[in-house]
Amino acid sequence: MNQPEPGKLELSYHPLMEYGTAWELQKKSVLAIDAGEANEQLILLQHPPTYTIGSQNHPEHLLLSKEQLEEQGIALFEIDRGGDITYHGPGQLVGYPLLKLGEEGKVDLRGYLRRLESVIIDYLAAQGIEGTRKPEYTGVWVGDEKICAIGVKFNKSRSRRGFITSHGFAFNISEGIGRRGFQGIIPCGISSYGITSLEECSGRSFELEQVAEALIPYFLRHFPYEAVRAESPVPAD
Repeated sequence: MNQPEPGKLELSYHPLMEYGTAWELQKKSVLAIDAGEANEQLILLQHPPTYTIGSQNHPEHLLLSKEQLEEQGIALFEIDRGGDITYHGPGQLVGYPLLKLGEEGKVDLRGYLRRLESVIIDYLAAQGIEGTRKPEYTGVWVGDEKICAIGVKFNKSRSRRGFITSHGFAFNISEGIGRRGFQGIIPCGISSYGITSLEECSGRSFELEQVAEALIPYFLRHFPYEAVRAESPVPAD
């Protein structure tokens, strides 16, 4: 039996994009993908300092007042992904896969999360770092420190059975990121474990755009698409 041709996955990278801009881009793209007007996408970017509170909605895990957020220049969004509160900021690679799930009649939502984790685990292995899972949590860990948070939304398709994914992963790259924005929150509501980064685990320096480029083959290993570059990427803020 002939295997179906892989679908096209449109790739884009943005050095810096305001969180609100990226959220609106995701929502518009999900609708266009569902309507058959756009390719599925993988958007890779950095955000300015931002806290996002997911659907678990525990505002008490934010440790800063509104005034302190303003003083430190950190934006705050209550959003529609799963999970608790997390931090985004420079030195962190954020990935938003906008993918159709359930095209073959089977929807494995938990399996999708495990595949996202595997992308990061495989990349870390290539850097000589053992990334692991913790059964009670979503994300990727090195020892007892989280290196990559994952939180997604499964948008129900209006045109067919299944879903289109949005939101995604936040992969800490730069040394010291855990001592910056994460100090103002209880990350993902977990107080018993720490935060680490690729640079801290490897003892080497990394350019974030180079990591974004190097991560793509690992993503395609677990999500077999034909990768194409976005022709008209949204300009960075």
